[in-house]
Amino acid sequence: MATNTPSVRRRRRTIAPRVNTITVALAFIVLTAVGLLVATKQQESNVERVGELNGMLADTSGPFVNYLLVGSDTREGIDPNSPDYSGIGNTNDAGGQRSDTLMILHVDNERGTASIMSIPRDLWVDIPGHGKNRINTAYQYGADVLVTTVQQSLGVPLNHYVEVNFNSFKSIVSALGGVDLCFDFPTRDVHVGLNVPQPGCYTLDPIQSLAYARSRYYETFQNGEWVVDGRADLGRIARQQAFMQAAINKAIEQTTSNPLRTSELVNAAVSSLRVDPGTNLVETAEYLKPLAGNGVTRYSLPVMPETIDGKDVLVLGADSPNYLGYFAGVVGPPTQ
Repeated sequence: MATNTPSVRRRRRTIAPRVNTITVALAFIVLTAVGLLVATKQQESNVERVGELNGMLADTSGPFVNYLLVGSDTREGIDPNSPDYSGIGNTNDAGGQRSDTLMILHVDNERGTASIMSIPRDLWVDIPGHGKNRINTAYQYGADVLVTTVQQSLGVPLNHYVEVNFNSFKSIVSALGGVDLCFDFPTRDVHVGLNVPQPGCYTLDPIQSLAYARSRYYETFQNGEWVVDGRADLGRIARQQAFMQAAINKAIEQTTSNPLRTSELVNAAVSSLRVDPGTNLVETAEYLKPLAGNGVTRYSLPVMPETIDGKDVLVLGADSPNYLGYFAGVVGPPTQ
């Protein structure tokens, strides 16, 4: 069990207002930055552009727009003095970078709706030019290879690219003043430093928020013993969904009650992003803002566990063409 004192503040259990069904940890950063809040031209100038994506993305003149949302696990710039350094590691522990979180945000202009789908990092795919492997390894060859993998191996055209890393994630949570979550049991993940000693509602600080969002070895203490969530990557996706909804709720509450919070949250979010050269955040903010209030429908890509070359991976399930086809704009929304 993690021995560090948990950096969480205990809260009374309350039922927060919901913002329909929205999903996944890193997506809340994107929707907060360019969906709920309006960036300024000055703030947009601080955003880093991913130059290798020039000419690789589909145009946006069709009936839908797809955003690839990427959470990078690069260890570059990790502070060795940070309390969660041992749980994140450094470039010697994990050189290069992989996509720790991967999602597609799909805006259907004809229906006036938005949907989001998580892609499990363990999904086994063909990485063009590099053979078959888990999809999260595609990014180690560059953002261009990751985009090519999604477009060719999954058949989903991409119009925009948005990326954030560990340090950026924590800066957003810090700007929010933490994220509020409730736990039914004592909870831990010794691999990433997650430590919730008692059941109840807490405000998770940036370090514990990142640990919660990254946890793949999630355990709860029930009936006198620690019980492991055996869903691994799929369990993590479900927890990320809960986290992001809580974060969006808090961002809406703060900016509604105190409009002065808007600029602070936008600065924290916008400065943390890497985007494709064609993304205009001011225009994107206006485009996504009406959809944010209506909620974003969540989809889970159907997958199945399999062992390939001695690796425990996930492969596409029989119903996956219905989901990928919708995000590719060739069929209607799948039934859930």
